Parts: sequence; structure tokens; C-alpha cells
Amino acid sequence: MQSPPAPLRLRIDRAALAGNWRVLDGMSGTASAGAAVKADAYGLGVAHAVPILRDAGARDFFVAHWCEVAAMLDHVPPSQVAVLHGPVTTEDAAFAHATGVRPVINSVQQARLWLALGGGACDLMVDTGMNRLGLPPSQLAEPDIARLRVHTLHSHLASADEDSVQNRQQLSLFAQVAAARTAQRRAFANSAGIALGRDYAFDLTRPGIALYGGVPRAELADAIRQVAFPQVRIMQVRQLQTGDHVGYGGVFVAPHAMRVATVALGYADGYLRSWDGRGMLQAGAEQLPLLGRVSMDMVVVDLSAIPDLGPGDWLDLPYSLPVAAQGGQLTQYELLTLLGPRLERFVTD
Repeated sequence: MQSPPAPLRLRIDRAALAGNWRVLDGMSGTASAGAAVKADAYGLGVAHAVPILRDAGARDFFVAHWCEVAAMLDHVPPSQVAVLHGPVTTEDAAFAHATGVRPVINSVQQARLWLALGGGACDLMVDTGMNRLGLPPSQLAEPDIARLRVHTLHSHLASADEDSVQNRQQLSLFAQVAAARTAQRRAFANSAGIALGRDYAFDLTRPGIALYGGVPRAELADAIRQVAFPQVRIMQVRQLQTGDHVGYGGVFVAPHAMRVATVALGYADGYLRSWDGRGMLQAGAEQLPLLGRVSMDMVVVDLSAIPDLGPGDWLDLPYSLPVAAQGGQLTQYELLTLLGPRLERFVTD
């Protein structure tokens, strides 16, 4: 027997996602825009997002872990997929050879693993100031690095969402590295890096958050559209009396008689307790304030603005990422990637 519809859903706007990729591709100038689709396409779901991005024109896709590859190969050929974390074990390198996806080599050790199994086309990440993954420029002359057949040479901006002197410092260093290391292509700019200008684009850009409606820099604010629209269903309606307490700890006390709704949304779905005292849902243009604490599976909202709502009715969760990030103490990245699997994802045109 088929399960009934979920009481939480996430509408994905196909036109907005495709349009955001086209905007970022256009801002990349002569470079092509790829797509970072790690973390299940930033929480939207690879099965929903990747076909849209592919059909819009994206031909380069980036995941973080090897466990993310299988879902990708249902939608794009392996030659279009690169794994950013590279081969940490022999099993990783063997898997890359077996599937045909490209590992992004981050260290001499990873280069040796790759070469030991026969090598072949790979990407190379050079650390220009992030100090996470990536090969230090001082190791570019290492014999095992020199032996690599590099398809795309990468680096990653650490402070592109800020007006930081580090951006130009990293750009200068990457330009030096790119001049010294043979590769078919060079990739440097993430979403915010694209907004810094075409000097940062090189041959390939790697937008991520901006594809999905995030605005990491003000230059993108008028061009990027909201993609993800969460909606939740009312489970129960009750009448509070003056002095009634709501939720764990009874932190909300009704100042007067009021009608409230218990809604199927909680921190298990990515709606964290950071929203306590500041969150709200919407019914059309009307805002419905959150009352009390967020529970694991539910919240309570004030129905005073729309008293005729009842069980089974749907409410919207305001999720313009730059606006929500200001109000909920979470970054735009966290807002998306925390959305849980209980939200039924679906695409609309």
C-alpha cells in the first residue's frame, strides 16, 4: 500500500534553477559554468536538480564524496563528474577508474594512489590560501605531481563573499600556478567569485549556492531567483486561553485568548531552535508568528491573522535564503542543506 502524502514538501522551481545557472554562466564570460551538486544538490535532491542543470547547459558537475557518484551517473556521463575530495584510499582510486569519474587530486599521497593504479586524466586542486584540502604550491614540482595528466587545475577562494584583500592575493597566486602547470582548463571561482569579475573566471567556474537561490554577494541580488519553497501542513487547531503555556518549557504564555495551529515541522526537518522567538510561517501574504520552542517534529503558530485555517491546510515557510539567513542565525548554506528527507521534493515549472 502506498504511503499517504507527506505533511511537509519542498517545491523546486525549475525555471528559477535553470535561469540561475544561465545567469552565472553569462557572468562567467568566456568561461563555462559548471555546477556544484554536492550534499545532494545542496539539499534539493540530485534527482531533481541535476537534470534541470544539465538541460540548461551545465556540463561539469562537482560532488564531494565518492558515495555521491552513483546518484549522479543516473543523469550525466561519468566524464562530466569530478569528486572534490579525491582518492584517500586505494578503494577510492579503484572506484574512480571503474566508473570513469575524475578524482580531484589534493596531495602527493593522493597522486601516488592514483598513479599506482595506472593514472589517467584527473583534476588537481592547489591550495592558494584556504588551508583545507589542496596541494601547497611548493609541492608542484614533486615528481608524482609532475606525472599527473591534469584535466582541470583548481583552487578555491576563501573570502570571496567579502571585500577582502585575500581575494586578489589568491588570484595572483593562482595565476602564477596556472602559468607553471600544464592543464586543459583552469577553475577558480565559486558563486561569490563569479561576482568578483571575469578576472576570476579563467576557463571554468564552479557555482554552488547561487544556483539554488543563495546570494553570497550583493552584485547577485537582482539576478538570482529563489528556487526552494518549503510548505508544511496544519495538523491540529486549538483555542488558547489567557495564561496558557505553549511547548517545552512553557516559554510562551498566551497574553489573551487566541487560536493557534500545530504544524508538521521541527528541528528533525532542519527547522532548528535558532528560530525560537523569531520564526514565522505564512498563509498568502499573512505572517503567522511562531509561538514557543521548536520541537523535533512540530511547531505552533498564531492563527489570529487567518482564523478560518484548519487541519490539512498548507502553510508556506518563508525561505528567501538571504532574508531567512538574517532572521534565523543560520547561513544560506545551512538553511538549504539542513532541510530533511521528510520534505517531499517536487518540481514545478
